[in-house]
Formats: sequence, structure tokens, C-alpha cells
Amino acid sequence: MKFNKNVITINAIAIVLLLSFSFLMSCKRSSHQEMISILKELNKKHYTALNPFTPEATMAYYDSLLSTGNYNQDVKLFASKAALALKVGQEEQSVQIYQDLSRRIDFMSNFEMLPDIGIAYMRLGERNNCMLSHNGSSCIFPIKGEGVHKIKTGSQKAIETYEMILRTKHDDLESRWLLNIAFMTLGGYPKSVPPEFLIPNLDADTAYKVKPFTDMAADLGLNINGRAGGVIVDDFNNDGYLDIVMSGWDLSDPMHYFQNNKDGTFSDLSEQSGLKEITGGSNIQQTDYNNDGKMDIFVLRGGWNTGGFGNQPSSLLRNNGDGTFTDVTIPAGLLFYHPTQTAVWADFNNDGWIDVFIGDENLNDKGGKHTCMLYINNHDGTFTNVAKSAHCDITNYVKAVTSADFNNDGWPDIFISTMDGKKYLLKNKGKGGKAVDFEDVTEKSGIGINKESTFTTWFYDYNNDGWPDIMVANYYFDKGLGTYAAAEALGKPIPDAGNIFLYRNNHDGTFTNVTKDAGLNKVVFTMGANFGDIDNDGYPDMYFGTGNPDFKSLVPNKLFKNIDGKKFADVTTSSRTGNLQKGHGVAFADFRNTGIQDIFIEMGGAYKGDSYTSSLYVNPGQGNNNWISLKLEGVKANKAAIGSRIKVTFTDNGIKRSVYKDVNSGGSFGSSPLRQEIGIGQAKSIDEIEIKWAGSQTIQYFKNIAPNQFLHITEGNMHPEVIHLKKLNFKHKETSMQMPMSASMK
Repeated sequence: MKFNKNVITINAIAIVLLLSFSFLMSCKRSSHQEMISILKELNKKHYTALNPFTPEATMAYYDSLLSTGNYNQDVKLFASKAALALKVGQEEQSVQIYQDLSRRIDFMSNFEMLPDIGIAYMRLGERNNCMLSHNGSSCIFPIKGEGVHKIKTGSQKAIETYEMILRTKHDDLESRWLLNIAFMTLGGYPKSVPPEFLIPNLDADTAYKVKPFTDMAADLGLNINGRAGGVIVDDFNNDGYLDIVMSGWDLSDPMHYFQNNKDGTFSDLSEQSGLKEITGGSNIQQTDYNNDGKMDIFVLRGGWNTGGFGNQPSSLLRNNGDGTFTDVTIPAGLLFYHPTQTAVWADFNNDGWIDVFIGDENLNDKGGKHTCMLYINNHDGTFTNVAKSAHCDITNYVKAVTSADFNNDGWPDIFISTMDGKKYLLKNKGKGGKAVDFEDVTEKSGIGINKESTFTTWFYDYNNDGWPDIMVANYYFDKGLGTYAAAEALGKPIPDAGNIFLYRNNHDGTFTNVTKDAGLNKVVFTMGANFGDIDNDGYPDMYFGTGNPDFKSLVPNKLFKNIDGKKFADVTTSSRTGNLQKGHGVAFADFRNTGIQDIFIEMGGAYKGDSYTSSLYVNPGQGNNNWISLKLEGVKANKAAIGSRIKVTFTDNGIKRSVYKDVNSGGSFGSSPLRQEIGIGQAKSIDEIEIKWAGSQTIQYFKNIAPNQFLHITEGNMHPEVIHLKKLNFKHKETSMQMPMSASMK
């Protein structure tokens, strides 16, 4: 019998290829399923009364104690159970327990409990009105119109409670703030508020006004009721239309994926995409780690958790290009167990592949030591942590990180914000390769002077001078946030608490704190935030989601309009974006392909009882300014062009000026599209678009570009491709009426 060697060789190769393919498919399945198993196991392990963010477990423990009958007279136990009932979303039970206790205990003990009773009534009112009967005006500060409660019992009882507190404790500013809010929910502010407790002018508009936005999340089926988490708005299926991905911070919270149907509607593809079974994520970001032109997702977990409960893995989710995502964390070499909610993707060694710097929360508790990580891309789907040799292995309570080339030397630098009062500006020394190295220039730069706790941060060029500036948000508080809000409204002196630090780049390696000059020394207390351009004047505006885990922290989200790069004006009231519930992931995006940016915000607090619906604030258009939208594609630069610098020069009302934008997703706790949406004022033509490509440092110029169009620019190609996208109309569910179009949209 004769054998054909060629046939044997071909068959052998075929078998090897088949086995290799099977192995790869097995790895694909196993890495994804392995992460799902890890998350399920951790979620099960974390369900314990020792975990402060699992009130359900603690409440079950208390119930077991009470069932024995030995603790039925324990006032503290019942009071604790009432507080837990609020955290798990059982407001009626919480109120009932407090009412029963009030009949059993003396006045002073009852008085000490009154603030908790007051907020329980407030939450009952919010549950019955803002949540169960939610509409676009629910909980929007100042509350009016459809936002006024129809079921009034909760707020009425809260008013009685807070008045009782204030008659004894006149200087309780937090109770005074909540009392005024409670009257608002009943339509009784300011006329019905007792004069001695009134905080005047809470409903007054500011000097600068904008047209009101409309929350249309419910109309579009995007109003996910969830806990704190992140959001990404970007094009995940490369059809040119913007999709939405959301996460919730708890390990039982599934991710959500809404695909744009290109007709003014969205489809929930969470389950089909494989994202529904990927749980947790206090923050999420888009990236293209493997340069294949498809947006991948990075999920950050464990932030805020103490006692070791934050020791959770983050996830890298590869976009498979077929509507599904695969968790590749383990094969990518990114499996770690550290509490984090912040990272920044950039090409730190200028090799054309994006790397990732991750900020960890080191709490000095039994959770162990946690150090910042710098993972350099190996070009083969894997990463190597070089933080120690790169001198960026910071060990602090890091809450936010951001990157830009602050000194314009062609190498991306890093800024780090922490809750323990230390900020870091790390200058990239430009070594290249895996020998990345940073120098701590914090003190030299002048940024290290202020030692307050800080949270949200980003680089942006707020004054369009070509040099990246730094925004970092103060998050220091030793009282309830309502205390600071009331003090500000009453003109009482307050320390720097919850305001926005703005550091202007001096072009020489130093920065100047211009917070007060810019009008940003206001009470904000931001967690999630981002920047965009709501009126296309070319100057970046800012929207801040506010709060903390305390239920009494009912302070409005804030929208600040940039006035010619010189100062910022609070336009929260006129814009109708001042949601009182907890605000987290924020994204500015031109959802309707009209050149006008809307604002999406993922809402909700730390507990199930503090869940809230997401909002999509649709912008009616703030004038007739023009715009240009640029999607960049790198060749020598990383494919997503992250870190590339855009300079758009034009003549606006006879004045020649430029707008500068870096390709990135914007701020903390939220990711705007990598497609850059740039306002150009009244310019009828763009004189020049300059692009400095990240990594390669190649510079391209495009002259005499028509405005109000979508362009796809590929590195090295001097002929931009025009992207033809349909303008979308969002319709109100109840009336099927179209969202009115401004003149600039027609």
C-alpha cells in the first residue's frame, strides 16, 4: 500500500489548524466563562453582614435576632433595621419602624432620630412620585411643573419632621435645605415655607441662560433603573451611529447594551451581546487595544469598597465585530484584584499601540496594599505591567487619572487625583519602548499646593490657547452635602468644599489656580462628570453628576457654560438638568447627527434603595453656530487615534481663532464618543484643520473645509471621506410628537 506524502502533509496541517482553531475557541469560551465564574463567586462571597454595602445581608441577620424574641425591646436594633430598610428600598417598612419607635421612646432619643425619620419620609415621597411615576421633570431642581409630587404624604410628613428639628436646632443647615426641597416637591416653595426657615432664591435663574433640555430617556427605553456606574457612548458596530453601554457598580448589576437602530430608536441587545452576564463596573471606558478598528470595553471594579471587598478584577472585553463581546482579561495578562474605578488609555511609549494606566485605591486597611499599574501593550493582545520601573507606581487613595501632553513635547503625561490630599503630575521622559519613565513634577508645576481631597479630573484646553489645562474636583466634606448647599445659598462662609479647581497651563511647565477668577468656587461635590460644547461656540462646557452614598445628599447636578474661555456660568436652572438624585457616568454626544450635543447621565447611588433611572437630556439647540465632526483613524498612530491633537482654525464674526481638541473620551466616570464633535461659532468655512497624530507625531493639514459635516480622516490620506448620516428624530412616547428642531438643525 502506497502513501501520498503530500496528502499526509496536507491532512496533518489541516488537523493542526483544526486543533489550533478549537484551542483558540476553547480559550475564547474559557476566558469569558472564567471571568463570569469569578464574578459570581465574589458576589456570593461578598454577601455578608461584614460588607457595609450589602445591607440586605445585615438586615437578614437583624431579622434572625429579632425572630428569637430576645431583642424586641432593643431600640438601637430597630433603629438600625429602619435605616437598613431604607438602603434596600423598603421605604414604607422604614417609616413604619420609625413611627413605632417614636411611640416607645423619650423625646430626646426621638429627637436624635428625627433626621433619619425625615429622610425616610423624603425617600418614600420620591419612591411614590419620582420613581414609580417617573417623568422628565422628576427630581429636577428647582422642582416645578410635572415634577411636583401627586402623592403628597411622604413630603408632608418630612416637612413636619424637619420643622420639629429646626424649632429646637436652629442652625441645622442640612435639615433646613431638605425642608425647602420638601416644600418644592409639593409646589409650596417659597410661599409656604416658614419665613424663619426659608432659603430664598433657590428657584432664581442665573444671569446666563440657556434653552431647557428635555429628558427623553424614558421615551427611548433608555431609563435603566440602576445603581452607580459608568456609561460609554460610541459606535460599537461601525455603522456610524452612536450606541450606549452602561454598568452598575455592584457585582450583581448586569451591563446594558443599547444599539442605535438608525431611526431614532434603540434596541436592548444586552443579552445577545454577552454583556448582560458581565456584572459590576463602577466605571467603563472604550478602547481599541488590538488595533482592529472595533471599539472594545474596559470595565473597572472595586472602587469605594473597604475591608478587602474592593479586591475585584477589572475586565477587558474584546469586540468580536459580530455584535458580541468576549472577556479576554486573563489571556491579555490583565487579571488583578485591586479596587479601582479609574484608568486612562494612551500611547505612552509612542509605538502606535495604546497602553493603559490604572489608578488603585490604597486604603491602608485589611484589603492589602494597592499600587497604580502601567500596562504596556505588547502588540499581540497581551500587556506587561512596568509601573515600578516607570516610576508611576503610586500608592494612594486614587480616585481619578487622566492623560495629555501638557508640555507639548510629543509624549503623553499623567495627572492623578486622590482622596488623601495628594495630587500627582507625572511628566513622560520620552524614552520610548518598554523603558517608559516618568518624573514627578507636581511641586515644580505649582499644582501640589492645595492638599484637599479630590475626585473627578481631566485635561482639556478650556481657553483654546493650545496648551492642556487641568480640572480637578474638590471632594472634601465633614458634614452632609445639604449643609454646604444651604450655606452657599444663604451667603454663609464655607471652606473650599466640593468646588472645582481649575489650573491654567502657563506654557512653561507650571500651572496657575484660576478657580475663583473662573467662577468655579461653587458647591458641586461631583462624582461623575464630562465636558462638551452645548452651543458649538468652540469652548468646552461641563456637566457634573453629584452626591455621595448618604441618602440626605440631595444636591443638584450642575451644568456650567464656558464664557469665551475666561469664566464659567452656572446654567443649571435654565437648562433643567439639575437632577437631585446621585449622578455618575456622563457623556456628551451628538446622538441625532445634527451637530448638537445632548447629555447622557447614568444615575443612582450605592444601594438598591438609592437606584434611579438614567437620563438623556436632549438639547434643543442653543443658537445657530456651526460645527465639524471628525472621526480619526491612525495608521502609524494607534487605530483609534487616541491622544492625537486636533487644531481647527476659522474666522468667527471677523475674528480668526482656533479650537483645540485631543482625541479622548473626556472625563471621569463616563465616556463620550472618540468621534470628536467640535463647535466653530458663526464661521462659514474652516480655514484649516491640523492633526498631530499620536505616537507617529506626523502632522497633516486640511484647508478650506465646509462646516456642518461628518468626516473620516485616515492618517496619511489627504482626502477626507464624507460620512453621510441620517438626522434622527427622537419621539415622545406618550404623544409621538417629534423633538422640535432648532434653526441650526433644519
